[in-house]
This record gives sequence, C-alpha cells and structure tokens, in this order.
Amino acid sequence: MSSRIVLEANDVARHFDVSRPALQRLLAGEKKRILRAVDGVSFQIVAGETLSLVGESGCGKSTMARLAVGLYAPTQGSITFEGQAMHAALADASLRRKMNMIFQDPYASLNPRWRVRDIVAEPIKAFKLLSSRKDIEDRVGQLLTQVGLSAHDGEKFPHEFSGGQRQRISIARALSSEPEFLVCDEPTSALDVSVQAQILNLMRDLQERLGLTYLFISHNLAVVRHMSDDLGVMYLGRIVEQGPAEEIFRTPRHPYTRLLLDAIPDISAVGRQRTPVGGEVPSPISPPSGCTFHPRCALANDRCKAERPLETKVGDVAVACHAVQEGRAA
Repeated sequence: MSSRIVLEANDVARHFDVSRPALQRLLAGEKKRILRAVDGVSFQIVAGETLSLVGESGCGKSTMARLAVGLYAPTQGSITFEGQAMHAALADASLRRKMNMIFQDPYASLNPRWRVRDIVAEPIKAFKLLSSRKDIEDRVGQLLTQVGLSAHDGEKFPHEFSGGQRQRISIARALSSEPEFLVCDEPTSALDVSVQAQILNLMRDLQERLGLTYLFISHNLAVVRHMSDDLGVMYLGRIVEQGPAEEIFRTPRHPYTRLLLDAIPDISAVGRQRTPVGGEVPSPISPPSGCTFHPRCALANDRCKAERPLETKVGDVAVACHAVQEGRAA
C-alpha cells in the first residue's frame, strides 16, 4: 500500500457569521454571532485508503467535507491536495478533476430536467476528457454499467429511478472525471438499510478496482466500520479521537466514542444494559468552556470544565480527553 498523502488538513477551522444586520445589532446592542462549524481539525489521508469522520448531526462533518473539495475556504489553517495548497489545486484543471464529491441526498443532487446521460457526461465535457459525441456516449454507458445500471438507463430522467439507483447515478457522475479522491458526504443516510449495504459494497469494490481514496462522512459508526482504514470521531467541530479504525472499535477511549459505539445494535448483546447518548449537542455559536463534551460526560471534573484538552497519543490513537490523560477513563 502506498504511503503517499493525498489530502492533509492542518488546524483547519471554518467559521460563519450568523449575526443580524449591522444596524439591527447596533440598535439592540448585540455583538457578532460567530458559528464555529469546524474548529481546529487536522488529519491526513493516504492514497488508496479511507478516512471516516463520524459524529452526531451538527458536529461539523459536512462542513469539513466541503472544505476538503474546496467548496468552502478555511477561516484558518490549511488544506493541501497532492502536495499543493487547495486554492492552487482548484486552479489546476489536471488536479481539480482528480477530486470529486458524492452528496447525501440523491433526490436533490441530480438535475430533474436532465437525462441521466447528460448528468454523467457533464464532468467529461467540463474537463474536456473526450471530444467526440460517440466517445462520450460510450464512456457514459461504461460508467453506468460499472455502477450496476444499464447503458440504456442514460435515456431516462432521475425521477424514473429509486433512491438507491439515483445514488448509483451520482457515483457514476463522480467517477466520470476519472478522480483519485472522493468525498462521500453521508452517501447512504437517505436510503433503506438493505440498499445502504448494496451502495457500500459497490463503493468498496470500486475502491479496490480503481485505487480510489475516500473521505467518508457519516453519523453512523455501524455504517463506516467495514469501510474505514482510519477513523476520526468529531464533536462540536473538533476531532476528539482519531486513529486506526479497528483499534478504535476494539478499544474506544474517549467517553463520547464509547457512547456512540454503545448505541450500535448488537444481536449478541440482548439484555445488556445500554447507556444512551444523553443531552443535546451544544450550540457551536456559544460552545461550553473547556472540553465541549463536559456537560454530557459522566467523567467530567473541574479541569474538564475549565481547560480545553490537547491530543494525547495512546498507542496509534490520538485522544483529546483529560480523563484519558489522568487515567480516569479505564
């Protein structure tokens, strides 16, 4: 397996100004309201592997996905793709076509007025990968067949397909620019459970055959378990635990990771007492002081409420938790 780093994020943050208009704030005596969607995230993704970011809704996963393909610019920190700064990579068409994105909702991400053949062909035309109409038609047919559809399906419109089939069309479109890196933003969350398995199996098969690199976004640890080489658990814009996926599933250390894993249904654990993830994710506009997880954590003490934890290496896993550092999380 190659050790080449495809994507690297270094202390990346993305803040949004959600204040009321300046005059209204002045009259009401309000300060600016800044939403800290991503607040200091760092990771690396090695070629041919999958890094999954997981966490509850509102933790900043989808914002990080958009940062990873240049749809958002970071407020602070840096992102590099293939060794180039993201802004330089986006300006270079030969690099830009190597990254693409599969969106969450297959009902919203496909143009309902276009035939499938035109949807899949658009990146081919945009990057001028092929010129003749016949070559483009043949390539679209190959892509549709590759994702488990028929070449004849190119004549249909998106509304003629089920949710799972639409997501296959989205995958075909993402592959049409011949990318090496795909950001998958909860690609199965809008689908039935049985269809989710089909799409995940398809994505694993495509990764093996085409040598793809994935950044996989999900709120469901059970979904990413068999997809991930590395795992990052996000909470309120920060990564609280990160490392090899199997290591984290086998020995979760951060209290939040433990609660997420405990929520996964397990047929072999019938009758076992479960501890549900209590409370709500705090507002990223006014996050708690210290460790942002402390209002929901059974292990929190005064230090957790006052001091932001730094990452600590425990074997191959990095954990940001005072209880782990002090040995209180055993």
